[in-house]
Amino acid sequence: MTATLRRSAGLLLIIVPIIFTVCFTLLQMQFEYPDILRQPTADVLAKFQDGGPALVAVWYVLTLTAVLFIPVVLLVHRVLAEQEATTALWVATVFGVVAGLAQALGFLRWPFLVPHLAEAYLAPGASEAQRAAAAMVFEGFHRYAGIAIGEHLGYLSTSIWTFLVALLMLHSPLFGRWLGLSGMALALGVATGLLEPLGWEPAGLINMVSYLAWAVWLVIVGVVLLARRPAAAAAKATLAAAR
Repeated sequence: MTATLRRSAGLLLIIVPIIFTVCFTLLQMQFEYPDILRQPTADVLAKFQDGGPALVAVWYVLTLTAVLFIPVVLLVHRVLAEQEATTALWVATVFGVVAGLAQALGFLRWPFLVPHLAEAYLAPGASEAQRAAAAMVFEGFHRYAGIAIGEHLGYLSTSIWTFLVALLMLHSPLFGRWLGLSGMALALGVATGLLEPLGWEPAGLINMVSYLAWAVWLVIVGVVLLARRPAAAAAKATLAAAR
């Protein structure tokens, strides 16, 4: 493993989850996210408009973290492929790329579509027909881009990528069993979000906590990559010390 590959993967694994966590925290403070998504459309649009340009900016940056997750996936693939390129790794990488795309497509509606809908819905002279149309568009995109793509496909793909990557880490001397086992557990936690639309209320909380812990897990993986030297370099250093 080259030092450049290791540093690039390690840095992105640290930077992207930290920015994601900061954005998520800001959305909780400014927008009561994700609980706000369970409120009536009128309340969601009013709360969104109250957030102003700062809230739109946070959503935009959060979207960028989803896009940046794709190079994270590709770099992790290269790191693990240097040890053993298996079918499971390729399957994981495909789902990882899909996860980044799904999350980005789900988030994109907030900085670009929702500001227009909120303005149309809350305009002082808006008619009932105009408000009904804005609400219908919001709810349509919320169910398709938000629930179907961003949440369902995003949760499914993220959990599969995490589970398979963590499974491969179990047999990797670079990462160790504790990172593998914890990653597999977090993958199952993220996957519980798939059960929320079916009516299991605890699924939303388990999913949210698992996602935040998952971000910490990614950071730890990045730190491990930066802290541990590649096997070839370590062997060379040991040989030199023996001399």
